[in-house]
Amino acid sequence: MINKVWKAMGVLGICTCLTLGIPAETRAAEIAVETSTTLYARIDSSASVRDIPLAGGQVLTQVTEGQSYEVAETSKDGWLKIRTSQGEGYIQSSSATLIEKTQEKVDQSVKQRREIVDYALQFVGGRYVYGGVNPKTGVDCSGFTRYVLKSAGISLSHSSRAQSGEGRTVSYEQARPGDLVFYGRNGSINHVALYMGEGRVVHASTEKTGIIVTNVMYRKPVKFVSVLN
Repeated sequence: MINKVWKAMGVLGICTCLTLGIPAETRAAEIAVETSTTLYARIDSSASVRDIPLAGGQVLTQVTEGQSYEVAETSKDGWLKIRTSQGEGYIQSSSATLIEKTQEKVDQSVKQRREIVDYALQFVGGRYVYGGVNPKTGVDCSGFTRYVLKSAGISLSHSSRAQSGEGRTVSYEQARPGDLVFYGRNGSINHVALYMGEGRVVHASTEKTGIIVTNVMYRKPVKFVSVLN
């Protein structure tokens, strides 16, 4: 009786570990954001902008209190070089306050790829139907990738073998989210999945499993193809 209890607890422990290993929510990785900081001079009192950092320099223009200008060179010997509509020139450092402004720039290509993966992930749990073209009602592997990439304006054939010849071939190391991963047997391609990045794919797998997320190496990939920029 005791042995049976320990065996039951052991099975329960294994199931618990497997459950904990499955993420509660699958989604694409965060979009890479490029951050840049620019220095500006906010004018505290009206000043003359001169062509050289000397009081006797030629006056290029005037700046007035409350205006802001991008700084070309930081303060040196009491002078600050700024960019104006009349060109770059110098003002006395005492006439302005320096302000840092941070800007974020999102790579639009990265953004598009993440949006494609996120769009695909909403169908996880859907049915696999051979010849199906819509993941909302049932879809096969190439029907799934065709449907998902159509949302990004990409037209693909409804065949994994045909899709493998569309776009450009990339290596596993070069593969990015939104690229296609092809699998095969005996030299013939018979399955396609959408690469998510970080070694994972989302695909319409089989009638038993439906649309799922798996490791890209659940089978040995035959080819990686990019149909995106």
